[in-house]
This record gives sequence, structure tokens and C-alpha cells, in this order.
Amino acid sequence: MLRVERLSKIFENVTDQIVGGISDASFELEAGTFFTLLGPSGCGKTTTLRCIAGLETPDRGTIAVDDRRLFDAKARVNVPVEQRAIGMVFQSYAIWPHMTVAENVAFPLTVAKRSKRAEIAAAVQRALTVVDLDGFQERSATRLSGGQQQRVALARAIVHEPRLLLLDEPLSNLDAQLRDDMRGELKRLQSKIGITTVYVTHDQSEALALSDRIAVIDRGRITQIGSPQDIYFRPANPFVARFVGATNLLPGRLLAMSDGRGQVEVLGGRQIQCVVLQLIDDPSAVSVSIRPESIRIAAAPVSGGDNCLPGRVSGVTFLGATRRVDVASDGVILQVATAADLPLPADGEVWLAFAPERAVVLPGRAA
Repeated sequence: MLRVERLSKIFENVTDQIVGGISDASFELEAGTFFTLLGPSGCGKTTTLRCIAGLETPDRGTIAVDDRRLFDAKARVNVPVEQRAIGMVFQSYAIWPHMTVAENVAFPLTVAKRSKRAEIAAAVQRALTVVDLDGFQERSATRLSGGQQQRVALARAIVHEPRLLLLDEPLSNLDAQLRDDMRGELKRLQSKIGITTVYVTHDQSEALALSDRIAVIDRGRITQIGSPQDIYFRPANPFVARFVGATNLLPGRLLAMSDGRGQVEVLGGRQIQCVVLQLIDDPSAVSVSIRPESIRIAAAPVSGGDNCLPGRVSGVTFLGATRRVDVASDGVILQVATAADLPLPADGEVWLAFAPERAVVLPGRAA
């Protein structure tokens, strides 16, 4: 439904040094997909969104929706933003304070001057019903909560029934509890409407909770595209592993590999079994990613095929339902996520056990 090919938009400063943008971004989305552009501030995710919307002119590449080219650098096609039939919600919501809820939602239709008054009223009614704000038509925009303002912005974005919805960090202005509540609400609304959605965020938990597919961006380049499960459990490189949730990265050396399994030397000569999901160009310099929740603490070495490393508890952090235990093993501190009431050995000496399929070999050493 949405196709982006080799999209590039580079920003330079007065000394001609690259200071931001996106380079050679390519992805295709099926209709109804919730797709998230995830990455740190300044990585190029909002630039990508603005190029799709028509608010930025790319340097090169193509953008098409339903086989309709919106931008093609070689063919010199650049459809104006108002003709792209795309809905967009900005980070600030951009709600007009002097307008009522109905007037805010109707704004794109009244500006376009393509619909009669009765048609506009009916479209506004449909949009407000979808976002569960029916009955708020005459409410002043200044009398809305943060969550209600977000839903008004969504209603305004979908009132003209676009094929594509763009969301630029719409939850960042909400407090923590409301943000958690609105995640589920936003996913429910997107599923109800069935609209293809491109979502920008730097919040990993938002991306994992909302998305069908995620593109992780690092310094202007897409480093991995996949499902939330693939991104989390099968990261493509150390950056993805560290950025998307907590992880332990062990420097190592790949000794042998067969049928997607590898034997890796880590932590001063100890050998562990891992999964190898990609080609490793330099076996002498790899990283092994192990999520904290994939490790369990034992008082003695375990059997049954799991990897096992010795260690000593160096710190414990209470997090409510869970507890983070820091364990020193051969000079490296490993984080382990455990139940809050799990007893620990009195002397602090422990063994760390984890399944080989939860230890993923990645190319290169973590910086």
C-alpha cells in the first residue's frame, strides 16, 4: 500500500558537514499495517515522516501510495501536501484553542471547500464516533484533557478518510499513566479504522506494544526492519540490541558454527552455545546479546544443555514486581531480571544459566 524506495534527505550545516536526515530508506507496507520508525533523537525518523507527508522535499528516491507516485526524484514528480490525501497528527496536536471540537475536526474539510455543510457535519460526526468523542462537538478545545485533545487530533486526521495516517510522537506530551492508557486506545482505534499507519517514536516500549512492524534507525540509516518479536529477540547488531530494551552484550570470539548454532568464547576463555542468525564476516570480534529476563540465577551449576557462567552478586535494585540483580562475572557486570521475592545466596556466589537460543551472536563489538 505504501512503498518507499531509496529515500534520502540530508541536512548540512554551514561547513558542509552532514548533521541529520535520512539516507537510502526503503520499505513496503501492506494495507492496515501499523509501522513504527524507531530511533534516538536526530536519527532521521521524523524527516522520513515529513517526506512522506510532503512537508519536506527529498533529495532522491520515490514514494508511492496505492501505486500513485507522490514523489519521484528522477521523474520530477512531487505531489503537493494538500493533494496527497494523507492524515497527520503532530507532536503538539495543533488544536485550535478558539474553536470547538467540531470546528477543529472539520477544519481540513472547510479549508478544502469541496464539501457541503451537511456533508461536513456528517463526516465530523463519523470521525468523533470512531474516537469515542460523540457528544463533544460543542465543547471548547480549552476544556479538554490531554488524552481528549489527542483524540480530537486523530479525528481531524481521519475526517477526510485518508488511505495513510502519519503520527509524529503523539504520546510524548502525556504523563506516564495516561501515556500507558493511550497506547491501548491508539492501537484499538487504528485496528477499528483499518488504516495504514506510520508512527514515529523514540520510546521502545511504545514501538513494541503498538507495532506490526518496526524499522530501527541509527544515524540516518535503517539498520533493521521486522516484527516486534524479531527486533527484540533477534537484533541485527549491537545498536539494535541495546536500544530496544535492556540487554547484556558480551564481547567474544566465534569458534565454530553449524546449522545456525555457534560456539563462542567469552569472559576470559569460557565457551557458550549461541544462535547465529546472520553471516559473520569477522569471527574474531563478535558480541553475544542476552536479555536480562532470559537469565536465571542458580546456587549451583545446572545441567540440561543450558549455558552456565559463575558470578557474584554486586548489586540489587527493587523495581516493584521485578528486581534487577547485577552480577559480576570475570570482570563484566551482567544484569538479571528476577521476581522481586526470589531468594539469593547469602554469600552472593551464584551461577547464571540461560538457554542457547536466548544468546544471539551479533557482528562486531559493542562500542
